[in-house]
Amino acid sequence: MPSFRRFLAAAVLTAGIAAPFIAPVGPAGAGSSAPPIHSLPLISQVSQAPRRASTMAYHGGPVMVGPVNVYIVWYGDWSKAALRQTIITDFIGNLASPYFAINSTYPDRAKATVANTVVLAGQVNDAYSVGKKNLSDERIRTVVTTTLSKGALPTDPHGVYLVITSSDVNKQGFLTQYCGWHTYTKVGAKGAQTAIKYSFVGDPTGPKMRGCTPQMVSPNGDAAADAMVSVIAHEIDEAVTDPTLNGWYDARGNENADLCAWKYGTTFDVGSAKANVTLGKRSYLVQTNWVNVGKGGCGLSVGG
Repeated sequence: MPSFRRFLAAAVLTAGIAAPFIAPVGPAGAGSSAPPIHSLPLISQVSQAPRRASTMAYHGGPVMVGPVNVYIVWYGDWSKAALRQTIITDFIGNLASPYFAINSTYPDRAKATVANTVVLAGQVNDAYSVGKKNLSDERIRTVVTTTLSKGALPTDPHGVYLVITSSDVNKQGFLTQYCGWHTYTKVGAKGAQTAIKYSFVGDPTGPKMRGCTPQMVSPNGDAAADAMVSVIAHEIDEAVTDPTLNGWYDARGNENADLCAWKYGTTFDVGSAKANVTLGKRSYLVQTNWVNVGKGGCGLSVGG
């Protein structure tokens, strides 16, 4: 299966970029039949040396054709982080843009593509339902499935569900192996299941934050929020073009955003901070995405 080939790729380097960390979702990662996670490595794990063009390949699986609905589970204690939440929701609410339109360069078998339409379709709070220390990937999946089973958010095949943890939550692997990840799970009765695409993104506030952001200043007055925004962009870009891990990726298992991890293109100054896109009323420093036309390349729009 493609996910097995990509698990092997996790230990190699290719064209100046680290292959993504892939691990099964399950207790201690052992004996799990759940799909693996596909993660964004730390800055220190990704070389910024010039890299040759990659050949992105389509493996026959779905892409998220049509509009994309984003749902957020605010996990933990966000009572003192209102600005951080606002920066993130403003970003998602304005993500339909030339930047997001890059994902339209990844068609399915019928040549249908992701629409340049992104809606923040729902939010819910979760006050530590699976604890706050040493959370596993399996517990993140439990947060998603429990939220859906209780009807707190709809079960939406067009949805990408973000579990965003507060700064006091300790997640296994976060800030030591990766900055975020995406995967999917199937919910519903056998024979009528829905593939739910979801992602983990943690608040990196603390001494290890430099592993997940190139700058400790922010165009929006909150460095942690801006760090999370770029990770969110990375994970959504990959979730829509490789939602069930058998869509678009290269020979080493790198998805579109992996090829441009921690690369930003042309930037501009916002006070003492750097930014490269303006969406709505805010500017952000967001990693580029792989434009899958011609020879390919990292860009902030289909045009570059």
